[in-house]
Amino acid sequence: MNYEKNDRMLEIFMRALRGEAISLNSLADEYGVCTKSISRDISGIKNFLAEHRELMQNAELTYSRKNKSYTLTNDEFLKNKELFALVKILLGSRALSKDEVLTLISKLKKFTTVSDREVLENLIRKEVYHYHEVKSDCPGVIDNLWKLIQAIEDKRTLTITYYKMNRDEVKRKIKPAAVMFSEYYFYLIAYMADDEEYKPKYFRIDRITSIMEHRENFQLDRKHDFDEGDLREKNQFMFPGENIKIRFEFTGLSVQAVLDRLPTAKVIEKNGNTSTIEAEVNYGRGIIMYLLSQGSWVRVLSPDCLIEDMKTEIENMKKLY
Repeated sequence: MNYEKNDRMLEIFMRALRGEAISLNSLADEYGVCTKSISRDISGIKNFLAEHRELMQNAELTYSRKNKSYTLTNDEFLKNKELFALVKILLGSRALSKDEVLTLISKLKKFTTVSDREVLENLIRKEVYHYHEVKSDCPGVIDNLWKLIQAIEDKRTLTITYYKMNRDEVKRKIKPAAVMFSEYYFYLIAYMADDEEYKPKYFRIDRITSIMEHRENFQLDRKHDFDEGDLREKNQFMFPGENIKIRFEFTGLSVQAVLDRLPTAKVIEKNGNTSTIEAEVNYGRGIIMYLLSQGSWVRVLSPDCLIEDMKTEIENMKKLY
C-alpha cells in the first residue's frame, strides 16, 4: 500500500511538472481514493519542494481559489513575454520545417505556466497556421546542424553531398570549422580537406543532403580557427572574402538601420542629411548587393576596388532595361 501511495505521489508530481492543474476532487476520483489521501500527497510534494529549493529552482505548488486546483510555479519558468519573443524569433527565421517549429514550440510551452500557455497559443495561432519554411534539400536542418556541431567539436573530417547555387550536386571532403545563422539559413564554414592555403568555404546547411564521417581527425592552427563573434560583426552576408575598411555616404531616411545592419559601422561625419559611414566588412558579393539595395541613398567613397565593382554592377543592371 505504501508503494502505491509513493507511486501515486510521484505521478502527481510528474503531472504538475508537465503543467497540469492538480485538482483534489478529480484526482481522488481518478485514483479511487478520498480527497484526504490526495491532500496528503500534495503536502508531501510541497515538503519536498521546500526542502530542496535550490535543486528545484524555487518551484512550489500554488493554490488557485478560482480554479480550485494547484499548479507548479517556478522562478525559472519562462514568462509569457519571454516565450512570446522567442517563438516570434523562431517563426520569423523560417529556417526550420513546420514540423520542427511545432515540436520546438510545444517543448518551449512546457517551460511556462498553464495560464501563460493558453495566452501564447491564442497569440501565435494564425502565424503558425500560415508558417512557410524556406525550401530545404535535407531531411532535417536540426539533425544536420547537430551532426556538424559534433564533428567540429571532435575535429572530425567529413564528406558532404551538397547542392550548389546552380543546383549541381557535388561531394566535398572538408574540415568543418564553425556554424552560423544569418537571414533564414544556417551556414557551415569549412576548409577543403586538401587545401593547404586554408581558404574558408561557406555551405548552406539546408542544402547538405548527406554527411559521412571519416575516422581521421584534424587539427587547426589558432590562425585558422574561427571566431564566430568577429565573423558575425564583419560578414553579414555569408559570402567569403578578405576583411577591408569601406567608406560611403548615406542620404536615406534611417542611418540607424544601416548601423544595425553593419555592426562595425560608425558615422564619422555628418553634413545636413548626408552621413559619411565607415565600416570594416568581409569583402564579397554580399556587401555589394547590400549597398546596391539602398539605391541612390548610397555613394561609395572607398576603396577603389569597391567603387569599380559598384560601377560594373550598375552598368550590367542598366543593360537589362
